[in-house]
Amino acid sequence: MNKSWIITLIILMALVVGGYFLWPYAFTVVPIQQVEEVKQSEAFDPVSYVDGIWSSQIIPTMLEKAVDLAVILNEFKPNADGLAAKQDLVQVAQKYGLITVGEAHVYAVKGSGMVTSVDTSKSTGILEVQLDGYTGPIRVRLYIGPRIPSDETSVRDAVGFINFGDFKEQTEYGKVAAEINKRVLNEVLAPLNKDELQGKKIVFYGALTIRTFNLINIDLKQINIVPIQIELQ
Repeated sequence: MNKSWIITLIILMALVVGGYFLWPYAFTVVPIQQVEEVKQSEAFDPVSYVDGIWSSQIIPTMLEKAVDLAVILNEFKPNADGLAAKQDLVQVAQKYGLITVGEAHVYAVKGSGMVTSVDTSKSTGILEVQLDGYTGPIRVRLYIGPRIPSDETSVRDAVGFINFGDFKEQTEYGKVAAEINKRVLNEVLAPLNKDELQGKKIVFYGALTIRTFNLINIDLKQINIVPIQIELQ
């Protein structure tokens, strides 16, 4: 065996021995419990998120942006079947509300009127109001709980500053809408005495969504509003 092979063999043996003793230091061993704690600390918390913006941003923004609902409805021109052309509604949304990436037309609204009916036979309770300043055919309804439909995102979308791109996952965006609806149920609707609403004059602020995706004509027989404020007069 020549001298160069001997030197090479010595180097290889040194690397093997060194690797053997240094192997435990090549990795950081983290207990499973610590990994889970890190994951939990990084998990999105919709309650904390909405806590930080409900009173300071969501409510003030909705009150400031609210457009008189009668003004909006008077620009809708449904036909005898309660249908309106999507393109006609686009113009109204661009003027008074906003259009989401899913082509939903979303409005922050306000209004007043007489409560003409209250239906609590289903969990998504509804009151219907004869809106001041509007005599058209569209029925105006407000959710009064104790549940709001799970796909209802009107308030989240109407404020205009809660954007899908701000979240890591689509589920986080959905959780924000759900948590906002919980605030509506607990802080706006729970204090209402639903037995006293019939025949009363109310003033309200809220949000509504008109879905138009993949549609040509839009059903406008009725609209449903998620209220963020209801006052009896």
